[in-house]
Amino acid sequence: MTFIPYGKAASSPWSVEITPELAGWTYSGLRIVELSGTVTFSTGAEEMLVVPLSGSCTVTITSRSSAGDPAVFRLAGRESVFSGPTDFAYLPIDAAVTLTGSGRIALPAARATRALPPRHQPASAVPVELRGAGQATRQVNNFAAPGVFECDKLVAVEVLTPAGNWSSYPPHKHDTAHEGEAVLEEIYYFEGGPGYQRVYSSERGHIDTLAEVSSGDVVLVPYGYHGPSMAAPGYDLYYLNVLAGPADERSMAFCDDPEHAWIRGTWAGQETDPRLPFGRTS
Repeated sequence: MTFIPYGKAASSPWSVEITPELAGWTYSGLRIVELSGTVTFSTGAEEMLVVPLSGSCTVTITSRSSAGDPAVFRLAGRESVFSGPTDFAYLPIDAAVTLTGSGRIALPAARATRALPPRHQPASAVPVELRGAGQATRQVNNFAAPGVFECDKLVAVEVLTPAGNWSSYPPHKHDTAHEGEAVLEEIYYFEGGPGYQRVYSSERGHIDTLAEVSSGDVVLVPYGYHGPSMAAPGYDLYYLNVLAGPADERSMAFCDDPEHAWIRGTWAGQETDPRLPFGRTS
């Protein structure tokens, strides 16, 4: 099961609940809540982030690393995923958490062992990268990338693809541990669209997915080459990537499909798409 349409992974209070058990792997997870009031939960063995996709919320965290007093963070959030990066909060393992507010809230997660302190990261600290060129231009909000924000296992970024463009291109993989490639379990959660997502076989095993995706849909990538993510003409596409793996050091290292790696060399002669970035001018 790699393509999960909206509604097929719902479990109250979550409109989307992807656990390692459901995905059939070890580390990566994701929950989405349509928040209208209050929801309370425990992180258990997972570290999590609280990422407003739309709306805002207050996050109250009680944990071993919060020195006995609850940590309280008020997230300003944003109008939509196309409004620019959002501020977010970090939730450690073994924490009791209350979210209060209104909006669609994502909680990327990973099974972890280190109990890091609760933290708030402002939207102004989120690096925004324009990657590719021409019709392969996309925006990457590297809010919890390695070297940007500390987690134990969890990596999370947002990718925004203007209408008619391709992202996750050239297709790449991260399923074999060697120099220049990390082993990662990856979740794609989509908003906007419609668009299309491709996942196909690598040396690790057979996989063959080509799915039409739109808001609330999920694609799981346990291994294999993934990409392109294609935004249909007239429809901007957003996806939240959640990644985690067994390595002690977090990395997003990948290996391009050698049949298509040459595409990167064409970008030097093309302009980036002037429609980007979404929601930020500096």
